[in-house]
Amino acid sequence: MTAAEGVPGPQGTPGEIARFVIGTAVLAPSVHNTQPWRFAVRPGEISLYADPDRWLAVADPIGREMLISCGAALFNARLALRYLGWVPETSVIPDPGRPMLVARISWARQITPAAYECDLYQQVAARRTHRGGFEAGELPTELLTSLGRAAAQYGAALRFVTDGGPKATLSAVVDAAEGLLRLDAARSQEVARWAAAPGSSRPDGVPAAAYPAVPDVTDLAFPGRDFAQGRGWGTAPARLAPLLRSAGTPGLLTTPGDEPADWVSAGQALQRLLLDAAGRGVAAALHTQPLELPELRALIRVQLAGGNYPQMIIRLGRTSQTTSSVRRPVRDVLL
Repeated sequence: MTAAEGVPGPQGTPGEIARFVIGTAVLAPSVHNTQPWRFAVRPGEISLYADPDRWLAVADPIGREMLISCGAALFNARLALRYLGWVPETSVIPDPGRPMLVARISWARQITPAAYECDLYQQVAARRTHRGGFEAGELPTELLTSLGRAAAQYGAALRFVTDGGPKATLSAVVDAAEGLLRLDAARSQEVARWAAAPGSSRPDGVPAAAYPAVPDVTDLAFPGRDFAQGRGWGTAPARLAPLLRSAGTPGLLTTPGDEPADWVSAGQALQRLLLDAAGRGVAAALHTQPLELPELRALIRVQLAGGNYPQMIIRLGRTSQTTSSVRRPVRDVLL
C-alpha cells in the first residue's frame, strides 16, 4: 500500500488506518535507502522502532543518521493521520530504557485537515532524492524563507550558505570528506552493501537508476556517494545536458542540541521541508559525508552553523531529471 492508494475513510477500522499510515511512513527518505524502521500496531496506536539490522555501523556508529531517517518516517505517519482527519498524539523517545523505540503515535480526535496538509500529503509519493547538479538560476528568496519556517516548526534551523566564501568552504569540506571516505575500505564495503545492481528487484538500497553513471560537473564541487565504485553503474547522461551544471542553493539543517530526540526532530524537519520544496517544483540533494567525520563536523559547526549542530547538508534547485525509488511493503516492516 502506498500514499497514493487504499485510502481508508475517517471511520476506517484501526487496522486499515494503521496500514495506511505505515504505508505512507515507509515512503520517507533514509540514509542509503536503508529504511531502518519497524512498526508495531495496537488498536489506535503505532510504535515506531529503529531497526538495528539496518544500522550503518561504520558510517553511523552512534545512530544519528538512523534516527534522522526514522524522524522523516514519523513525519510521514503524522501527516497521513492528518490527511485522514485525525489528530496525531506523538511521544518521541518515550522510554529511555528502550533506545530503539523512537516514537509512539496515537489518534482519538478528528479535525478536518488543512489544505496545506493535503498538499503536503500529495508530495509524499512524488518526492525523490536528487543526486547531481541543477539547472542554472536562483531560487526565490520567499521560497527559501518559507522552507526555513517549516524547519523551525520542528525545533531545527535551515541556514542557507549563499555567500561566496562560506559556500566555497562547504563545497571544499564535502569534496574532501568524500575523498577521504572512498579511501576507507570498511566504509566502501558498507556502501556496496546498499548499492543494488542494475535490474535488481530488491526493495531497498540505492538502485542504479537513482544516480548518474557519470557524475555531474557543477560550478562548486558537491560530490555524491560513490555507489557504483568503478562498476559503470548508473544512468547515462542526457544527450543535451550542459557540461557544467549549478550546484544549487546549499544549506545546513541544524539543531541546538545533539541528542537522540534532536536527531528525530531533524528528520521531521527535513521531511517537512523536502515535501514543501517538492510542491514548488524544487528538488533536493542530500549530503552527510563530512558529518560522519567528527573533526569536519566540528569545523562546520563552528565555522558555518553558528555553534548549532549540523545534521544534514542540503542542496536545492530545479531539475528535469527523474530518478527511481524502491520501498519495502508494509508487511516487511511490521513487527
